[in-house]
Amino acid sequence: MPVNLPSVTVEINISHVARLARLELSDEELGTYGRQCRELLEHVARIQAVDTEGVEPTSHPFPMTNRFREDRVTPETVLGREEVLARAPDTEGPFFRVPPAIEEA
Repeated sequence: MPVNLPSVTVEINISHVARLARLELSDEELGTYGRQCRELLEHVARIQAVDTEGVEPTSHPFPMTNRFREDRVTPETVLGREEVLARAPDTEGPFFRVPPAIEEA
């Protein structure tokens, strides 16, 4: 589905992206997500077309100041290894046991 952005055309293959994400999508879902993706990219193109000449870049609409606190380590704030492992759902010896992050298809 080609989407025209200012001086750029983007082709998104929703089926390919779904396969990379290991998602099984029906034809209806592919159509829905394709339409949503196209609408999102069209919205981004409209935002990019806004004239921002002379507008100072900001990260937040209101002036903010970070409030930092001193990082203090005390015996009351430190947990021992045994206490931490006792709270874990699964352990193996002195280690946390977690499910595999990547499984073979």
